[in-house]
Amino acid sequence: MRAIGIILAGGNNHRMAELSQKRAVCAMPIAGSYRSIDFTLSNMSNSHVQKVAVFTQYNAGSLNRHMNSSKWWDFGRKQGGLFVLTPAMTCDNSSWYRGTADAIYQNLGFLKESHEPYVIIAPGDCVYKMDFNTLLEYHVDKKADITVVCKDLPEGYDMSRYGTIMMNEDMRVVGFEEKPLQPKTRTISCGIYIIRRRLLIDVIEKCAEEDRYDLVRDVIIRYRDVKRIFGYKITSYWKNIASVEDYFDANMDFLKPEIRDYYFNQYPNIYSKVDDLPPAKYNPGASLRNSLVSSGCIVNGSVENSILFKSSYIGNNTVIRNSIILNDVYIGDNAVIENCIVESHSTINGGEVHRGEGGRIKVVVEQRERFVM
Repeated sequence: MRAIGIILAGGNNHRMAELSQKRAVCAMPIAGSYRSIDFTLSNMSNSHVQKVAVFTQYNAGSLNRHMNSSKWWDFGRKQGGLFVLTPAMTCDNSSWYRGTADAIYQNLGFLKESHEPYVIIAPGDCVYKMDFNTLLEYHVDKKADITVVCKDLPEGYDMSRYGTIMMNEDMRVVGFEEKPLQPKTRTISCGIYIIRRRLLIDVIEKCAEEDRYDLVRDVIIRYRDVKRIFGYKITSYWKNIASVEDYFDANMDFLKPEIRDYYFNQYPNIYSKVDDLPPAKYNPGASLRNSLVSSGCIVNGSVENSILFKSSYIGNNTVIRNSIILNDVYIGDNAVIENCIVESHSTINGGEVHRGEGGRIKVVVEQRERFVM
């Protein structure tokens, strides 16, 4: 493909509460066996983008370990490859990434040493499938300087969390508001852009000269009336992991047959690093209904409308309902977990009860010693 990829995976999101205290949002587990960044990495690989850079920063340990080999996504072995780029102290700079534009500026060498004419920029915290070849064809046909992927959200979404886009009949962007309190449209930016490589280098260097750090505010919005910026609207499933509620909903969507079929059975596939674990084990007395159970789990109790991630243990007579149990969680006998997200490596003693009340999702973090008989 005539493009290189940049995945922005360095930011922190306080709306993720305790869930982002030990990992980057892009490393959040999804659908039992994936991380949120797997979807963007897979989209790049399936679109034959062979050279991809991932910019990491906040709590990047587990995320960097997850990407320690490019083989899981089949990126270029002799040409291209997967590059994990973190902030580095240099003679000219000693700062962390101060924004998305600054992250690109601090890694400008990656762009200058590449030869592909286009750059695809995408976040690593979204669940979606996309053929970037189709996006590139649209970009070229429109003779666009920048193309922004966008989507119409239904009524009920909190639009103040997104950048909203207004376009004319030719899909050219005529208005862009970042997180407006009173949005004029329900069309939001998905944070995915395609831009000519030379143009990106020029505008990023201009931003650095003027101490500007944000890709949306200081490039997309600032150059809206100067450059040819077009919107590319998608109608397929797309979910941004931006809060505890978003994360819970994105996982629960995988309990719907049509969503499971779309991601698990329909081409192209979503790839992830695979752990060497035994299949899930269901002991006598176990009961499951409409749930996803991952490798390495041992289930003795009842699981309903829930997702169990890898290597979790569910005790006898324990009830798990409408909940997400992350990796390596031990839950003792006679416990009740309902409307909760249980953080990885937590230990829930026998008889404990955790419920999310009033329509809210409760995040359970219990770091205790385990005494397994």
